[in-house]
Amino acid sequence: MFRALYRTVLGPDRTRVLARALGRLRIPVHAALIVYAFVWAVVASAGYVRQEDSDGWWVVIFLATVVPYVLLIWSPLHAWRLAALTFYPVSLLCGGEGAAPFQYWTAVPLLVAVAAFYSRPIVISATLVSMGVVVASEPQAADMAFFVPIIGTVVYLFGARGRAERELEEERDAKAALEERARIAREMHDVVAHHMSMVVVRCETAPYRLSGLGEDAEKEFAELGEAAREAITDMQRLLGVLRSNGEVAQREPQPGISRIPELTRPGDSAEVDVDDVPEAVGLTAYRIVQEALTNATRHAPGSRASVHVRRDGDRLDVLVRNTAGGPSRGGGSGQGLVGMRERVAVHGGTLTVKSTEDGGFLVRARIPLGDK
Repeated sequence: MFRALYRTVLGPDRTRVLARALGRLRIPVHAALIVYAFVWAVVASAGYVRQEDSDGWWVVIFLATVVPYVLLIWSPLHAWRLAALTFYPVSLLCGGEGAAPFQYWTAVPLLVAVAAFYSRPIVISATLVSMGVVVASEPQAADMAFFVPIIGTVVYLFGARGRAERELEEERDAKAALEERARIAREMHDVVAHHMSMVVVRCETAPYRLSGLGEDAEKEFAELGEAAREAITDMQRLLGVLRSNGEVAQREPQPGISRIPELTRPGDSAEVDVDDVPEAVGLTAYRIVQEALTNATRHAPGSRASVHVRRDGDRLDVLVRNTAGGPSRGGGSGQGLVGMRERVAVHGGTLTVKSTEDGGFLVRARIPLGDK
């Protein structure tokens, strides 16, 4: 219980659950909530100024009413914390005779947001703290405090389905990330095996290519070649573990950056200004462009896309932008972005995905080139 109370009152919260739940409606809904708080803040501030001994403290009342709603879209828990922290001081400023009506009407939506989107321990702790704050502000208003757990319980039950869906989505994302990492490892096997095979060949042919090698040097090359051959064997065993049941091993070479123009559709444009990149980076760039164009075809049919791949210092800059298209056809696993992020993370790069002002979509990956 104390751990849950700590998480509720002082623990970090970076989930942005409200923004994800509202989706595209987050901006208009957030604006409406801020307007709602602004109206109550004006009413409360005006009431305070009309008092005979009023002073500049009306600013505190105004900010204590509006600021929690500004924070609401990023963290309902932080918004509730600020409201609970200022509830009692504001009630004193408003006359010291208990909480004013505007405090209840502005605090209830914040508690509702917490009860709808957070886990049961946090909801219970927030409900108990809210009851304590209400009673401390107005000891005679026990009936008002009585409604707090009722509101919290009802909203929590209504939000149970949403929480279950978010948990399922998080588990699905985690599973997709693991599957994508296994897929990346399988694809990278070809790249690594090629380099290791070159090591074996060069070690075994060194005595014939290089004259004047001593017995110790020939022995060293032989041992290096044997170690490289064992490494290839170990990788093949690992690849067998990573391969899914019934999955057939690929026989064709992994694609690289030179094959990116082949991915474009009629009407698309591709500009590839670099060809000297590590094979692993080229494979990652190819897969990112492939996934981005697939998403454009599926979710923006009829759109046109432009692909730009160039070197930017010590990084490879991959930019795919598509225009607006027709209604989405749906389909797909919904995990394409997870896969792209995992591939870029392998190289320590960054991935940016966002909507454009013209209704299209943009995917940009910046991948460190490393040592070729």
